Amino acid sequence: MSKSPGYVGTVKVFVADSSQLSCQLIAAALRRDRYRTKVVGFATDAIGIREGLAKYEADVAVIGARLDEEDTAGFSVTRELRASHAKPSVILILDSNRPAMVVEAFRAGASGIFSRDQSSELLGKCIHAVHRGQVWARSQELRYVIEALGSPLAAKSICVRGSGLLTKREEGVVQLVAEGMTNRDISQELHLSEHTVRNYLFRIFNKVGTSNRLELALYAIDRKEGDHHQNSVVATHGPVVSPN
Repeated sequence: MSKSPGYVGTVKVFVADSSQLSCQLIAAALRRDRYRTKVVGFATDAIGIREGLAKYEADVAVIGARLDEEDTAGFSVTRELRASHAKPSVILILDSNRPAMVVEAFRAGASGIFSRDQSSELLGKCIHAVHRGQVWARSQELRYVIEALGSPLAAKSICVRGSGLLTKREEGVVQLVAEGMTNRDISQELHLSEHTVRNYLFRIFNKVGTSNRLELALYAIDRKEGDHHQNSVVATHGPVVSPN
């Protein structure tokens, strides 16, 4: 049987939260879920996360914002993982979806955010979406990020740098990123190799003044503000844009 472009097999997940019981509950929920995941390890603190990720080969790390050391320890660990270019994509589980928490989660380097009041089935879907190279957030949470990154000074800086600098092909790549396509999707759409797509993105980042795909998607939204098609990158419960 042929696989669809979005097909993903079993995703190896490392779980970290404030207690062993909480980790076990998350693992049990994922086992019952229809999405194929395998929990390869647990941790309740930063040291355990470092050791566990060094020992187990995980595709995605699901980390609670509140570990057993402090309420925001998960943010610090996520920054550390991103700074070290560790393999797992990170999903941060938030106790609150207050704007400051949501924005800080993405600034820390999370590829997805998940609230504790959401269903376990959605967590499985979130894990697979992030593993495919997408960013996961609810539409209101994305709005918080847009508002935080879309201050007049930031928007002006990015738009002025990008205005008129992109080639027609690069403009096309930007639009596809804003539509939530992964590198694989873009390569198939434009009949390019994934390596070529990555090279295009690096050049676009430099020209536009963005540092990742989330900022690039927000740049595209800002340029089309007022256009009814800008809502195409927003999903109520699902992946909204692709990360690096």
